[in-house]
Amino acid sequence: MNLKSIREAKANKTAEARAILAKAEGENRNLTAEEAAKFDGLKAEIEALESQEARQQFLEEAERRMSGTVVAGERGNDLEQLESRVSLQRILQAGMEGRALDGAEAEYNREMERRNGRKAQGFYVPMSLLETRVNTTTSAADLVGTDHRADQYIGPLRDSLLARRLGVRVLSGLRGDVTIPKHGTSTVTGWVAENSALNASDMTFGNVTLSPKHAGCLSEMSRQLIQQSDPSIERLLRDDMAFNIAKAIDAALIHGGGTNEPDGVTATLGTANGTLAGPTWAQVLEIIEAVETANALGSHSWLMNPAAKAKLRETLKVTGDAGAGFLLENGQLGGYAVHTTNQAGATSNGNNVIFGDWSQVLLGVWSELDILVNPYESTAYARGGVMVRAMATVDVAIRHPEAFVWVDDVPSL
Repeated sequence: MNLKSIREAKANKTAEARAILAKAEGENRNLTAEEAAKFDGLKAEIEALESQEARQQFLEEAERRMSGTVVAGERGNDLEQLESRVSLQRILQAGMEGRALDGAEAEYNREMERRNGRKAQGFYVPMSLLETRVNTTTSAADLVGTDHRADQYIGPLRDSLLARRLGVRVLSGLRGDVTIPKHGTSTVTGWVAENSALNASDMTFGNVTLSPKHAGCLSEMSRQLIQQSDPSIERLLRDDMAFNIAKAIDAALIHGGGTNEPDGVTATLGTANGTLAGPTWAQVLEIIEAVETANALGSHSWLMNPAAKAKLRETLKVTGDAGAGFLLENGQLGGYAVHTTNQAGATSNGNNVIFGDWSQVLLGVWSELDILVNPYESTAYARGGVMVRAMATVDVAIRHPEAFVWVDDVPSL
């Protein structure tokens, strides 16, 4: 029997055993002697099939390595091609039906188990399924242990993730803790007379470290929706799961600092505080000046909640002079782009606004999602749904917090 036939046989035997238990549970009784004997027989057959499956997997893996088509080592074309063939919908269907994966999904999970040294609690799913790729061919698969890496990697970014719009630097395919050097103080330069000595000075360096942290979400999905074969349903399932994971990552990137959370921009020591209590044009210019004085010359932009945006759009630059314009016009404030999200939130003082160089934010992504499908969760089951848990392993670090100014006192309309 080939691997697919073994898995189909195992799935059928498992379904048969499940039906025996379900019948007894539905009638609120124990198994009869005949049912118990049949169940034990099915159990033995399933265990035998699992042994066959393990042997067949071993042989196929060995043959694949011998043929030189290994999907291992660096994150190259072979792995990317494999990821492109993985279907989230087929994974959800397998989890819902209680059967083993096959095809590209099974191959990808074996590869991730080999790389990570552990089995997934559910199934591994490539982060790339939930991402839109940017123009890059570099990955960070070789960042292992606590090696120092001076170079930067811009990996795939989620459509619904704020990182895509803000210019956050994303490091993908990480393993273990990753330590990134950051520049501290510069050498002293100056002019000297001929044959005179230069004053010696030293550059200083610091570090920021990314270590795996876990963000998860629980989603109830329609059983009927998962069973569809329309390609547009695959996209819908991806978008729904991506949105839920992105919300958690966005919140940590902006604020964080809670239990088991990374420290985001506002939670990182060194982020400056400003005010837009008026708000006034002078206060806007003071915030911009503070960031530019810190020599932050990258992806400057504003991030704020909708209430703050509405107030800034309503406020004139010069009181009583509509001809001078408003603080926020044409999607810009002080000549820099404005991004809006409810994740920016508010405090007891007022609405939150952050301005800074978002390229100083590092988002580390440890390659894959771990998805567990529970078709028997009581609340979802009663409604004909399926509970899906997705776990992402990420971390956030701020290389230079002085590149940001945080304001928490913008009034509402």
